[in-house]
Amino acid sequence: MNPTLSLPAHGEGTHRLRLAPVWMIGVPLLFFAAFFLAPLAVVLVASLTSANGIGLSALTFANYARVLADHYHWDVTLVTFRIACLTTVFCVLLGYPLAWYLVRIVRWQAWRRACVILLVVPMLTSNIVRSFGWMVLLGRNGLINEALLASGQIERPIRFLGTETGILIGMVYVLLPFVVLAAGNSLARVDTSLEQASADLGAKPYETFFHVTLPLTMPGIVAGAIMVFTLAVSAYVTPALLSGGRVTVLSMLIFQQYSSTFDIHYGGALSIVLLVFTLAMVALAGRIGVVRGGVR
Repeated sequence: MNPTLSLPAHGEGTHRLRLAPVWMIGVPLLFFAAFFLAPLAVVLVASLTSANGIGLSALTFANYARVLADHYHWDVTLVTFRIACLTTVFCVLLGYPLAWYLVRIVRWQAWRRACVILLVVPMLTSNIVRSFGWMVLLGRNGLINEALLASGQIERPIRFLGTETGILIGMVYVLLPFVVLAAGNSLARVDTSLEQASADLGAKPYETFFHVTLPLTMPGIVAGAIMVFTLAVSAYVTPALLSGGRVTVLSMLIFQQYSSTFDIHYGGALSIVLLVFTLAMVALAGRIGVVRGGVR
């Protein structure tokens, strides 16, 4: 009895190949819809309704009118975006030189790996632990004040906790690695022959940097800046711990509405307002990155 090889009927294999991309795309889309779009829709519906003692009332924009008409909320929004923007600026100003050092200056691979590990390991630690550490460092009797007093730079302790400066220091520490990794990846991908060609044509080092290197790495800088900004504008743990109850950001106000006053409708409106403002800033930053990066 001769063995026979059973082959699928003509068209069956082609049908399976056609279904494969559908499953590959459909499963992530289903996951995205279930764990992102659905919760966002719940928040949106809550923001457009109000409780009437029996159930939910009809569609209303009263929650948004309450948010936009109150000067206190504009002050909190201004503080939130000011801290987020300053955090982004300082992370870029500190992160790009550090990325340059790791990619262009360090030649010993073991030291480079050690630096990357030291940069990444804190990201594996909870923000609560790191923020508590900064509470100890920035306190009136903390290491920073003790060092400044011992060196004679100040006569009395500086109050860092409960100020925007203290929050900014903690936020920069927490989010700096994102810019370093993104900018470092862009620097590693730059074709050094382009920089050499610029030098051969008589360009000075700073001219080569500003006209060749910086534009080529701009997409990475913008990507890192966007990550930092989106995380900073929605951060809760670090501002809550370092503010000392004296500084309020939108995330803290939203948490208060959900956990203390249990006003999910007002909290939903605050959440959507924060989301819209954040997306607008991210779109603007992305547009700047496209133009500066030379992509059309």
